[in-house]
Amino acid sequence: MSASSGTVTSTGGRIGRRLVDLAAGLGLVYLFLPIFVIVAFSFNKPIGRFNAVWQEFTLDNWLDPFKDKALVDALKLSLEVAAIATVIATVLGTFVALALVRYRFRGGQAVNFLLVLPLTAPEIVLGASLLTLFLEPHLVLINHNFALGFTTIVLAHIMFCVSYVALTVKARLRGFDWTLEDAAMDLGAPPTRTFMRITLPLITPGILAAALLSFALSIDDFIITYFVSGPSTTTFPIRIFGQSRTATPPQINVLASMILFGSIIVLAVGTLFGQRRERRLNQAT
Repeated sequence: MSASSGTVTSTGGRIGRRLVDLAAGLGLVYLFLPIFVIVAFSFNKPIGRFNAVWQEFTLDNWLDPFKDKALVDALKLSLEVAAIATVIATVLGTFVALALVRYRFRGGQAVNFLLVLPLTAPEIVLGASLLTLFLEPHLVLINHNFALGFTTIVLAHIMFCVSYVALTVKARLRGFDWTLEDAAMDLGAPPTRTFMRITLPLITPGILAAALLSFALSIDDFIITYFVSGPSTTTFPIRIFGQSRTATPPQINVLASMILFGSIIVLAVGTLFGQRRERRLNQAT
C-alpha cells in the first residue's frame, strides 16, 4: 500500500514538474516572440511604406542600416542621453547605496522611501510632474527656467536611474564583509586607499550591473521622455512612435536588432569576465 502510494506521489510530482516547465517555456516564448519578430523583419523587403507583412527575404536593409538620417540622429541622441545619465546616476546611486548600508543616520528611512518612490509611481505621473517642475520652477523654489530639450531629458533620466542604481548596489552590499575595510585600515591604509583597493573592486560587479540596467532603461524610455523632450528634441523611441503613423521602414528593425546584438555581446563579455575572475579567486584560495 505504501509502495503504491509512493508511486502515485512520484508520478504526480513528475507531472507537476513537467507542467511547471511547460508554463515556463510558454512564458519565455511569449516574452521573446516580439524580439524574434523584430529581428526577422529586419530581413524583410516590404511593399510600400509599412514593414508589417512578410514579403521577401533580403540583406539590403543590413547593407544600408543608416539610410534614414532622421532615425539615425534620433538613435545618436538616445545613446548620448543614456551615456550621460548612466555615468552620473551610477556615481550618485553608488554613493547613496554606500551611505545607506554603511552608516546609520537620521532620515535614512526617508531616503529609502524616496528611492523606491520613482519605481512604484506610474511613469505618466512622473512625466507630468517633471514637466510641471521644468515649466513652473517657482513652485518648488527653483529660480532657473529650463527649456524643454536635451537638458531636461538628461535630468529626468538621471532621476529614475539613480533609484535603480542605488537599489542594485545596495543588494550587492548586503553581503559585504566590512571587516575587510577594518583590516586594511588596521594595517595603515587611509580611508581613500581602502575604498579604492578593497571596497570598490568587490562591489564593481554590482555597479556594472546597475550601470547596464540604467543604460538600457534610459535608451528605452518613452513616456517620461515624451513629456520632457520638447518639440525639437526627438529620441529613438519617440521617433519610432511618431514615424509609425506614416511609415515604418525596415531600418527601424535593423537598428533595434543592432542594439539587441550589442547588448547580448556586452552581457556575454561580462559573464565570461566574471567567470574568469571567479576561477582566479578559487585558484588563489
